[in-house]
Amino acid sequence: VGSTLPSLGDSASDDFSVGDEKRVGEQIMREVVRDPQYLDDPVLLAYVQSLWQPLVTSARQLGQIGADTSAAFSWDVFLVRDGSVNAFALPGGHVGVHLGLIAMTTSADELASVLAHELSHVTQRHIARSIGSAKRIGMVGLAAMLLGVLVASRAGSADAAQAAVVGGQAALAQGQLNFSRDMEREADRIGFGVLGGAGFAPAGMASMFEKLEQANRLNDSGAYPYLRSHPLTTERIGEARSRAGDARRAPATGGAAPPSPVLHALMRERAQVLIDTGAGTLRRLQEGGASEAASPSAGPVAPAAAAATVALATAYRQALASAWLRDAPATRTALAALRRRADAMSLDLTTQRALQALAVEAPLVLGDTAAAEAALPPLVADGGRVATLLQAQVAVAQARSPNGTPSPDAAAAAVRRSTEALQVWTADHPQDAAAWTQLGETADAAGQPLRAQRARAEARAASGDLAGAVDLLRATQRGARVGGAEMIELQVIDARLRALDRELRERRAEAKNGR
Repeated sequence: VGSTLPSLGDSASDDFSVGDEKRVGEQIMREVVRDPQYLDDPVLLAYVQSLWQPLVTSARQLGQIGADTSAAFSWDVFLVRDGSVNAFALPGGHVGVHLGLIAMTTSADELASVLAHELSHVTQRHIARSIGSAKRIGMVGLAAMLLGVLVASRAGSADAAQAAVVGGQAALAQGQLNFSRDMEREADRIGFGVLGGAGFAPAGMASMFEKLEQANRLNDSGAYPYLRSHPLTTERIGEARSRAGDARRAPATGGAAPPSPVLHALMRERAQVLIDTGAGTLRRLQEGGASEAASPSAGPVAPAAAAATVALATAYRQALASAWLRDAPATRTALAALRRRADAMSLDLTTQRALQALAVEAPLVLGDTAAAEAALPPLVADGGRVATLLQAQVAVAQARSPNGTPSPDAAAAAVRRSTEALQVWTADHPQDAAAWTQLGETADAAGQPLRAQRARAEARAASGDLAGAVDLLRATQRGARVGGAEMIELQVIDARLRALDRELRERRAEAKNGR
């Protein structure tokens, strides 16, 4: 399984080069990140990335990621706020995951099996093979067609998909997100090897197929678009079961253990809440008991442990839903129940950090900054994106609080620390729009208006809105009346404005030429 399989069509992928695929993927992602359904939830995204990164590492070690695509492609995963069961690969190494897929899986192995399959579509360049000579329509046109079909397929409407393209291009565009049977089988075989190499249970793929098969037997009302773009066959299901029966869980790549069943149960409930944050849906989730199929399915689990996991996950969902409803009494009750249940269990550090993040997030949503600050220390001790963003949100909330708690000096110091931490983070992660946005808030609270405006411009640029970023920097530049330390920031703004303006002109020229 680890060896590269024979090509299904190298001549087609030669027509659509690695550089072409990278550019089309970037064009599509610039639109995707501006879609209201694109979701950057730091906690849930960190969990999905914890499954994704070992798979990418495994694919590299197995030789599935070649030298040509290793540096050129992004190899990233992102979330879509959609309740349907779906995941999809885009050109250039981008893989999208619907929240509905996370919510219906009962183990990390099942979710990882879908990610491994989609990753294998990318490593084997199935999109390039499907497109082939379609390059003649131009990179911009191709990106627009793929994006149109992606949006239409997410809506679950064949009519919408047809309307997304015109004339003879319709069949071509429909084929971009629907791979051939041979490609599906190849992604299964290679994905299975990648899954095992990353330390996930081989049975995860067969288990996921069985869930999808069961859904297929039921009346599909549009909740399972994954089945339309990745049709299951008896042969594929049989092969997955056969491989699962012959395989054993391999040591995890890089020595990292797969996520615990408890953590997956928490993240599944988080996905369920974030799918629809309307008051009616949140109230049902707040008042409801255990979710269907909430018990972990990864390996033998003692009934008592399974029941404890279900109870913990239910309390997590109720606390998060109550916070989103701004129901302070219910939130505090659910958080207290969550703490009691967690204290009675032996939880790994990553799962504890997920609970601590909620202990900060929930009171922060309610405006209880004192409770949020009290819950911060164990989370901040480990650092990372979730801790950095939450710490900054607490600092800004305290600085703007009329209650004067903590003291103004302490609040100002907290804001300065968060501003510096975010500055370091964005230097290492310049495409993190949420971090730039948060830096804009902390810089404002710290009395650094130029840094705040530059951070907001960088957030726009990272979100694909180069024109908005350029306009904001120009306005900031024109209105600047500064001296001293702010002069340095103004020089940075001047340099970034020139760079972004140049990139904007290049994109417009590319669009005009249809490249």
